[in-house]
Amino acid sequence: METLVIGLFILGYLAITLEHNLKIDKLIPALAMMALMWAIIALGHLPVFDVNTELKQLDPTHLEEILLHHLGKTAEIIIFLLGAMTIVEIIDYFNGFLSIKKFIKTESKKGLLWIFGILAFILSAIIDNLTATIVLITILQKVIADRETRIWFAGLIIISANAGGSWSPIGDVTTTMLWIGKKVTTGQLIIHVLLPSLVCLILPIIVASFLPAFKGKINISEETDDTKTHKRGGTMLYLGLGSIVFVPIFKTITHLPPYVGMMLSLALVATFAEIFSKSKINITSLDSESDAHQTSSPVHKSLSKIELPSILFFLGILLAVAGLESLGMLFNFAEGLNQAIPNTDVVIGLLGFGSAVIDNVPLVAASMGMFSMTLDDPVWHLIAYSAGTGGSILIIGSAAGVVAMGMEKIDFFWYLKKIGGLALIGFLGGFLTFVLLRDYIL
Repeated sequence: METLVIGLFILGYLAITLEHNLKIDKLIPALAMMALMWAIIALGHLPVFDVNTELKQLDPTHLEEILLHHLGKTAEIIIFLLGAMTIVEIIDYFNGFLSIKKFIKTESKKGLLWIFGILAFILSAIIDNLTATIVLITILQKVIADRETRIWFAGLIIISANAGGSWSPIGDVTTTMLWIGKKVTTGQLIIHVLLPSLVCLILPIIVASFLPAFKGKINISEETDDTKTHKRGGTMLYLGLGSIVFVPIFKTITHLPPYVGMMLSLALVATFAEIFSKSKINITSLDSESDAHQTSSPVHKSLSKIELPSILFFLGILLAVAGLESLGMLFNFAEGLNQAIPNTDVVIGLLGFGSAVIDNVPLVAASMGMFSMTLDDPVWHLIAYSAGTGGSILIIGSAAGVVAMGMEKIDFFWYLKKIGGLALIGFLGGFLTFVLLRDYIL
């Protein structure tokens, strides 16, 4: 029966990896894989283990208790992400991100490269790398008219956004998983990963600065659409970003789970959004009057734009990995891997390369079940860096890359040929920096 569980997991994993070839959304195999794996565990009365008691074997009748434990941990991540996504959508409702365009004044391609790279690095650490990529490519489309020039910038934005997301607990789904899973703390994550991430940002930009694509100047395109900046756009931008940054501070002060702070931040941002939009709708109301005026509420509109397929994918993949963890398979695999490759750095480096091909969420979820290091062990910090930045090597290796691919119709092989090498230089440079810092300085 255990072989059947592993086989299901491998098939589901393959279907997720081949999402673009199969033309099937990855949430479908993730949910099916999760449900069938737990069904086999239940019907086969397979022995499960309590991860909180160092693999103390439990009676199969405790299966519901184990499943509820994993569901609770998964729900923490999902609720946190829902709050963050809603705040970002509220900012976008007021066209707050267009305020960023005022920082772009130069016509030099090299200057623009640095501006977009730094903006992507900073923004992704606050609003996550996926959203930062969407925002900056939207602005890029308003600044640079020539598509051939634009896709070069888009490629560097992907690298910069993934680098920025890896050192912040709220910058990437995988770092958020490690943070909420009590593998890393905010301060230690920043101390260990910020400098390697900066190297991962700076090296590709320096090399790219010498390429012909970034020589000379461009004509900054004028605003051609009817999109106008809301008079409260700037206020909502700073309020929204500030409220998200407040979450780690709230956790440090209260020691409550991060999703509690995120819900407080969402409540604050939603309150001001309702006031600024002059809406009198109670967002918890379900009566007919509220429904009739729903379109005038920024909170309602923002909630309707949340990417639920991604949320359901996280639910499926995290509970599927939890199934393997509860059976003790991940621990056994980790022991075998450590015997085959004694050097943990090499294993994590391979995980980074693997995240360029396979979604980094299940990879990090699996690593959390494989390794049993204590809180803030350097292994967790290196996993955060590798999983976050390794995905830049291929355009399909990260959510930022996939969304940029869709927005600018970037060809897979064009990216591999033109941008993949730059991403590899950044990844290896940052990886080496991390190892040197860990062994000789920190």
